[in-house]
Amino acid sequence: MAGTTPGTPRVLRAMNDRAALDLLLEHGPLSRTRIGKLTGLSKPTASQLLARLEAAGLVVATGTTEGRPGPNAQLYAVNARAAHVAGLDVTPERIRAAVADVAGDVVGEFEVRTPGRRPAESVVRQVTDALDGAVKAADLVRGDLHRVVIGTPGAFDPGTGRLRYASHLPGWHSPTLLDELAAALPMPVEYENDVNLAAIAEQRLGAARGHEDFVLLWNEGGLGAALVIGGRLHRGFTGGAGEVGFLPVPGAPLVRHVTKANSGGFQELAGGQVLPRLAREFGVTDIPGGTSIEVATALVARAAQAVRRRDEEGGEDSVPGARSVQDGPGSPDSLAAPHAGSEHSDPDAPSRRLLETFATGLATGLASMVAVLDPELVVLSGALIAAGGEPLRALVQHELGELAASRPRLVIGEVRHHPVLRGALESALAATRDEVFDTSR
Repeated sequence: MAGTTPGTPRVLRAMNDRAALDLLLEHGPLSRTRIGKLTGLSKPTASQLLARLEAAGLVVATGTTEGRPGPNAQLYAVNARAAHVAGLDVTPERIRAAVADVAGDVVGEFEVRTPGRRPAESVVRQVTDALDGAVKAADLVRGDLHRVVIGTPGAFDPGTGRLRYASHLPGWHSPTLLDELAAALPMPVEYENDVNLAAIAEQRLGAARGHEDFVLLWNEGGLGAALVIGGRLHRGFTGGAGEVGFLPVPGAPLVRHVTKANSGGFQELAGGQVLPRLAREFGVTDIPGGTSIEVATALVARAAQAVRRRDEEGGEDSVPGARSVQDGPGSPDSLAAPHAGSEHSDPDAPSRRLLETFATGLATGLASMVAVLDPELVVLSGALIAAGGEPLRALVQHELGELAASRPRLVIGEVRHHPVLRGALESALAATRDEVFDTSR
């Protein structure tokens, strides 16, 4: 509300307008009487407010109340077509785009496949193709978008404008890329780390609602974390806060020149690429085929199901954290040594040990983060975490309780459908609503 004086009637009206719009977003269609009760405004003032918002194109009459005593009341809702935003989720394999209206409903989606280390199309062409596909699916044109948020691995260094911490993302490291994208896209465009966007989705819609201090640990194509302190994302000086895949941890060899290797100790200890090797060492049979993430996800899902079967059958509890982590850097094989058991009589035992070892690796890295940040909550997210579900969460919680002095609550992320993309949309919506819903201008 720039250019206004706090406390003036114009500012107060704008504050009431925004409060009413937020209530309509939260509750859906409301009557004038209901809006008045929720905001504390008198009926005449609520009527004036709705007339003002309707004239501004921000609310629309949607119908009437039914099934209640007395005359039917007119219902009002946010005009979903008052603004549109887009979000993009970029990985080495594809760019997924979505368009949402100002009410937050997704109205168009599109995906462009981008396989190979040397993309056939330029990054700018890939981005615009994905965006235009989603815009077309929404029956809009590119100029209808108020804002775009693009999520990528790594982060764009605010000092140089170049992408860091993501050497595996081909074509995105040109020093002129941001200028080229700005020239191609007429609307404001923001760039954010993909795991940070997953944290925004959980903070707005999922497991972290109402929490001011939390860590989100992501495990899918790679390991990463988002740090929310005092309700705000902490990005760090170069944008690299949360790049915990590079974190040196006990139980894994030191990885030097980590940015060139695009890996580090924690990634080597608890990333998806370690799971097929552990499965073979534990004697897991029938290892599935597919991409590395598909194989890892299938192994974790199978192991979690093995734990559920044992629990349902009332079998003898295994000891969470039976794998040991050495005090100093060492071989990850130290985590994989099978303990004496009866695999021949219990074919699920190797899979259960796999999940226990995976949980120990995750807890080892988390213990370092918890020691520094002391968060209220840890949200576990990503395809590998979702595949492990509650059995994996419980194992990590148990292990973390033994490795860390403070014991934050661990929860599984609740935003399961494209959390990075949803976070990009939520980020774009927050900024766009602040602009479009500001009636003081």
